[in-house]
Amino acid sequence: MTRVLAFDVGTSSVRAAVFDETADEREEPARRDYPGELDPDRIVDLTREVLDEAGGAEGGVEAVGASCFGHSLLALDGSSRPLTEILSWRDTRSADAADWLARKLDSSAVHARTGCHIHTSYWPAKLAWLVQERPEIFHAARKFVSFCDYLYSHLLGREVTAGISMASASGLVDLRTRTWDEELLETLGLDTERLLEISDEPVEGWYPALLDGACSNFGAGCLTRDRAALMVGTSGAIRTVYETELPQPRPGLFLHWVDDRRVVEGGSLSDGGNLYHWLEQTLKDGDGPLADRDPDSHGLTFLALLGGERSPGWHQHAKGAIHGLTFETTPLDLRQAGLEGVAFRFAEVADFIPGVEEVVATGGALLRHPEWVQIMADALGRPVTTSGVREASLRGAAVVALERLGAAPAPAPLGPVVEPRPDKVEVFRAARERQRWLYEVATGSLTS
Repeated sequence: MTRVLAFDVGTSSVRAAVFDETADEREEPARRDYPGELDPDRIVDLTREVLDEAGGAEGGVEAVGASCFGHSLLALDGSSRPLTEILSWRDTRSADAADWLARKLDSSAVHARTGCHIHTSYWPAKLAWLVQERPEIFHAARKFVSFCDYLYSHLLGREVTAGISMASASGLVDLRTRTWDEELLETLGLDTERLLEISDEPVEGWYPALLDGACSNFGAGCLTRDRAALMVGTSGAIRTVYETELPQPRPGLFLHWVDDRRVVEGGSLSDGGNLYHWLEQTLKDGDGPLADRDPDSHGLTFLALLGGERSPGWHQHAKGAIHGLTFETTPLDLRQAGLEGVAFRFAEVADFIPGVEEVVATGGALLRHPEWVQIMADALGRPVTTSGVREASLRGAAVVALERLGAAPAPAPLGPVVEPRPDKVEVFRAARERQRWLYEVATGSLTS
């Protein structure tokens, strides 16, 4: 029986497990947590630990597949040692640099070529920030790599190539040529010798890591245009994965290559499980059932942009806001409004994705909280199918590795379908309109 080792390096934990050719989740994965960790060597060490605990690459497996957080940037010196901490999608220090790039370049043309907006999440803004604010680091760097490239080089003991999935998600790759984008390189004063070669060829049975968001779709079985994965982990996203020969990025959304024939398209939110955690820590007395409550229960409008905005507006300087506070507002009111606020942002993004007939909820931060799944269904105004997969990105890494070995993994299991509550539809629609108004005020896009 074919067996593969899979591991998933997320923004707050790393997990690893061995899968057989069915890709069924038979055991709890080895796991290490590291909330907020930006030290690349610390995450490398923890990844080694979970790989060893899971049996290691030498434990009778045919291949190794990986999922890793995307958009990260590391500057390396001549000895391949980091000159920076991990510059992640959460790092918004490059907002002014992104504004500079947007003035210098045609932002729409960049999005059409790369599938990525000029935004702090992506490499161009981070590299421009290094040029402007840390020029000594920019000029001293021999290579610029993603964290997963750095991780692979340590695990394999050699220099590696950049897989198309992670390279495309950097915002620095031309979708048509699958090479580093010439205009962006020229604008940043960067040559290709300081970047890795792009290749999906395996190294000693190790397949290049894929973007964790794409892996989530593979793990949950969302691999067509009409089935979207709605994921809430540390952050959030709604995505589709599908085959295409000619990628066509849509306004408000990202589009990245996954492999030689498939792309991942969708929208990302910077607020997800991190907002849920913030609510728990900030509102110690906010527990209570939400089943019989709706947005009219509290009168609040919560703009869930505490981590800034990505999809669909990609405003560089956006911040969260709460409207409607009174002396009667309770911690439970705020918790409920915050969860609704995230759901309304998902609904805004979903409107940009055509052709979706089924939404599958995945991600531990969402599946552990059934009340939040219900709120999602109410905000979207459509049924939400819960995934039966506990670790979708981890399973997705296994599924892709098994596919490349010629195996046919079993279909992803599904859980209950959560229907929107008919008596809440109008209430949620009106609340969503209030959030849209607050969003326009907060981002300076209100026209009347």
